[in-house]
Amino acid sequence: AWTDLFIYPGYKFKVVDAIITNFHLPKSTLLILIHAFAGRKLIMKAYKEAIKKEYGFYSYGDVMFLLTSLNVVCNTLATEGNGKI
Repeated sequence: AWTDLFIYPGYKFKVVDAIITNFHLPKSTLLILIHAFAGRKLIMKAYKEAIKKEYGFYSYGDVMFLLTSLNVVCNTLATEGNGKI
């Protein structure tokens, strides 16, 4: 199906309250989506922590669980055992 919907920060999600996603490239549309979902400040805090702990980025890297109802980012779910739940 085709849509012209583009989700920007400030978008109010109506159904989804959790996302499992990886750490995306800077300036990507996927990064904009997770900023819209959990807030830029919280996502940037998670990215700084991921860089500090040398998590894997992009398609084959570590992932994070975003839960908006509690406004938290859980520890990354590691693909190679370097993250903690």
